[in-house]
Amino acid sequence: MRALSKYSAAPGPGAASDELIVRHAELVKRIAYHLAGRLPPSVAVDDLIQAGMLGLMEAAANWSMNRGASFETYAGIRIRGAMIDALRKLDWAPRSVHRQARAVAAAVREIEQRTGRDARDQEVAEHMGLALEDYHRALQDAACCQLASLDDTAGDSFADEADPFQDAADEEFRAALTRAISHLPERERLVMSLYYSDGLNLKEIGAVLEVTESRACQLHGQALSRLRARLADWREAAQEARA
Repeated sequence: MRALSKYSAAPGPGAASDELIVRHAELVKRIAYHLAGRLPPSVAVDDLIQAGMLGLMEAAANWSMNRGASFETYAGIRIRGAMIDALRKLDWAPRSVHRQARAVAAAVREIEQRTGRDARDQEVAEHMGLALEDYHRALQDAACCQLASLDDTAGDSFADEADPFQDAADEEFRAALTRAISHLPERERLVMSLYYSDGLNLKEIGAVLEVTESRACQLHGQALSRLRARLADWREAAQEARA
């Protein structure tokens, strides 16, 4: 693996770091295959593993026993972050998909502001001038675009140019996100919990909900779009406060 070769050629961080890398190499594979499950076939798992190994090496070099968290937790964040960074550089998602994801969120926001309740699939589809089947496909695309963890959703409607690590560290955003999640429709809230907290993939979530994997993906996309819409007001207020 090229990443391991790069590590071998570089000055070693020490025996303790070497041991951490060897012991947690399997963690890189687990995260890579979990992430690959919601990416197009054109994205090679080997590329994710290579990026993740670099993240693991960085984690091993920088981790300290007094961090207050286990190395696996710390390394998991750095591994996943390295994979996300690599994917962003690939720019695999077409701009049209990002535009449509923003359009879905805007439609949800407008309907919910007007009605004061959760926007329904059919009315969002009609608002966008789409057949319900096309709207569901847009939801799946929207879910596929959201590569990062839930903490990465603080940007401009989960904007591509946002700095996810800076935003994720913002306590006010975390509080706003927690409130927004707590007000999601029950099934969407469950999908988010199973996906982000419990680490289930969409096929497993579908089995829990007794729906198809495709429908689980749609629910995931709908939840992301709804959060995107509901956090827009918070984002605008935060930007004004910083101006």
